[in-house]
Amino acid sequence: MPSYTYGGQALIEGVLMRGRDAIAVALRHPDGEIVYATERLDAGFHGTRWSKWPLIRGLVVLYETLVVGTRWLVRSANVQAEEEGIELGKGSVVLMLGLTLVVGVVIFFLFPLFIASVTTSNIENGVVQHLVEGLVRVAIFLGYLWLIGRSPDIRRVFQYHGAEHMTIHALEAGDPLTVNEVRKYPTAHQRCGTEFLVVVIILSIIAFSLVGRQTPLVMIASRILLIPVIAAVGYEILRFGARHRKNQIVKVLLYPGLLVQKITTKQPNDSMIEVAIVSMEQALLADGESIPEGSTDFERRPMRLEPAPVGDAMPQTALPTPTVPPVQTVPTDPPPGR
Repeated sequence: MPSYTYGGQALIEGVLMRGRDAIAVALRHPDGEIVYATERLDAGFHGTRWSKWPLIRGLVVLYETLVVGTRWLVRSANVQAEEEGIELGKGSVVLMLGLTLVVGVVIFFLFPLFIASVTTSNIENGVVQHLVEGLVRVAIFLGYLWLIGRSPDIRRVFQYHGAEHMTIHALEAGDPLTVNEVRKYPTAHQRCGTEFLVVVIILSIIAFSLVGRQTPLVMIASRILLIPVIAAVGYEILRFGARHRKNQIVKVLLYPGLLVQKITTKQPNDSMIEVAIVSMEQALLADGESIPEGSTDFERRPMRLEPAPVGDAMPQTALPTPTVPPVQTVPTDPPPGR
């Protein structure tokens, strides 16, 4: 088993896997084939020792998730729209990311504050305001997930989300990366970003209650300035919970996050699991790790990231297509205690 705990993200018709020093992306191209690409993360601040420090590492992961994740989300959409001649440029990505952050802060942090302030203005006990604010935030969060999940396109993203989790489960159990082996595992995972958001919501209720009822300007500023602090602490709690997930107390505390994943993850089909496996295999190769013996070598080709002139060969990514050992004919037993 690799020494690093791998994470990931669902894309449009694809999966991004984040390794120790690189990410790998695999997408189902409109022509039916799997295309892949890799990107190094060990440059800049990510490659420094400070990026591995507690609390700091959570902010680094959050930054990479927002910036790198959004960029590949847009690229995955571009791949699906190739035949229509549609492509979003860097300016569109920056604008989209900026608007997403602003709208997210307004809807999930400032709007609940406004509702709670108005509805509890005649109540002297400040704890009531913070409880109302927290409940409004939870209601908006769950309502948003339920609403977007009704879209057929988003439902497919949720299926790829499930495939990502199932593949990570198989890797962590030491199983070969095959469709049958991956299929044994649940779509929920203890280190999921959905669970991280649940932890952040709970921490925000606690943190904002400590701020107390202040002037409107102070309360607005606290909601914005405390976001990175809450995110950093939430990441450490999630890591702790993943390391001690067999502890019954930890299970109870993190159980709400697993429940929310019933909305954000769906059972994938075999084709989606194949894409997730390719993404994981490329991420392992990018980190210099070995692919589990018996894993499936699905047909794949490097992704074309830039339009190539007519007649030119397709550019290769940094890593060649791997040579994977043949598939085991006898499936291994599920690990005990799961």
